[in-house]
Amino acid sequence: MSDHPAPGLRERKKTATRAALVEAAVRLAAEHGAENVTVEAISQAAGVSPRTFFNYFDSRDDAFLLADPEAGRRVQRAVLDAPAHLSPLEAVRDALEAELADMERHHELWRLRARVLHRSPHLLANSLGTHMADERMLASAVARRTGAGDGLAADTGDEPGDPGPDAPLGLYPRLLAATAAIAVRVAIQHWSVSGEPDAFRDVFRRVFAQLAAGLDAPAP
Repeated sequence: MSDHPAPGLRERKKTATRAALVEAAVRLAAEHGAENVTVEAISQAAGVSPRTFFNYFDSRDDAFLLADPEAGRRVQRAVLDAPAHLSPLEAVRDALEAELADMERHHELWRLRARVLHRSPHLLANSLGTHMADERMLASAVARRTGAGDGLAADTGDEPGDPGPDAPLGLYPRLLAATAAIAVRVAIQHWSVSGEPDAFRDVFRRVFAQLAAGLDAPAP
């Protein structure tokens, strides 16, 4: 059983409101182009006020990215709590797979998001930047789990959070976190636009299986 309590009604409402704003933003951007979508239009489509919009996002562009501000901490904690017999790559894979478990329910939205990012390269750049803190948190979890950080103490059970860009995380944790982030991005992009009938979990597992195999060239 998880040591973390289920979110209360207030948190569930906040999550639902944020999801409604994101969906409205992505759908409007896919139809009209991101540059032609206003905060007012997004808010109206989601059934909230523009003031409420800014309770969730710092800018209009943030709503197009489908980024969850708590995802990095959840993945970080899952890696730290993973069974000891799992390799670092397996622990990271399982943590990310659990975080992405709802992908199937939002296939159309991710497909539309891929279209929006393709049409607006600056949003793609913003998306990559948004995930840098998540990547650092993942690297810190790997460092604490393996003791591979340069001078970084082993996990004490506390939530380490974002260690910051100058944290002594070590080469291996940084490389694993960055590789995992790219693997997730490739899996989502491939699944969103390829038209293959595979479930997202199957695509995700194939990506990480290739990583575990050392990226050997596939058989013709």
